[in-house]
Amino acid sequence: MKKLFLFTVTAITLAFTACKKDNDSKSSQAHVTVRLTDAPGAYDAVILSIKQVVILSSGGERTVDVNGGPIDILRFRQGRDTVLAGVDVPAGRLQEVRLVLNNSGNRVVIGGVSYDLNTPSGQTSGVKLKVQDNLTGGIEYTLLLDFDAAQSIVVTGNGKYNLKPVIRAIPQAVSGAITGSVSPIASYPKVYAIMGTDTVGTVTDANGKFYFPGLPAGTYRINFVPVSPYSAKTIDGVVVTNGSVKDIGSTVIQ
Repeated sequence: MKKLFLFTVTAITLAFTACKKDNDSKSSQAHVTVRLTDAPGAYDAVILSIKQVVILSSGGERTVDVNGGPIDILRFRQGRDTVLAGVDVPAGRLQEVRLVLNNSGNRVVIGGVSYDLNTPSGQTSGVKLKVQDNLTGGIEYTLLLDFDAAQSIVVTGNGKYNLKPVIRAIPQAVSGAITGSVSPIASYPKVYAIMGTDTVGTVTDANGKFYFPGLPAGTYRINFVPVSPYSAKTIDGVVVTNGSVKDIGSTVIQ
């Protein structure tokens, strides 16, 4: 029996250590989805072959490959957009986004004739977009890149076409989060965030803390289901707004 007891305690310790690391990771990362849309331009097509998206925040840098082939950006107008990439970024101040283009496959189609687009900056370090916004850990963001085709394509004196991108980056939080703590820690509760028919579950870490990242805005009921002999508890009316973390403080379980 002693060996079994020691094994059980070790297993619980490992489980809550893993949970703490998972909660810490969620609270220190923000998920950013990069989407591309276009303002009208007098062309048949503007085709970009995007290789990578690089996102730089005060917490660090993330690079993600863009899957799929070349994109005709003129297909994404009047509220339509396409997803380029999604990546977890260290929380902090969002500073810069870079679009790195492939060496070939970038072109403009005018009157049915296709012309190569010269994109020297995009082929090396990337097309740099300055963005200033705060990224909160556990929050999901959409970064909409509004490409102005009319101003981005320049005709040279020898009849060639250069790409000098004019892009407006529009960051927007699309989720919120809930955090809090439970005492006593020995109650080891499962915690559920419920809105309508949707339920998200988690457990507390070794310090009694819990964290729900990426929650849609709305009003939630938080259910605590502890181990015996502790009693379940419910907190109603927890309001989540996009871009913020709702801290419900410490909950005491009897």
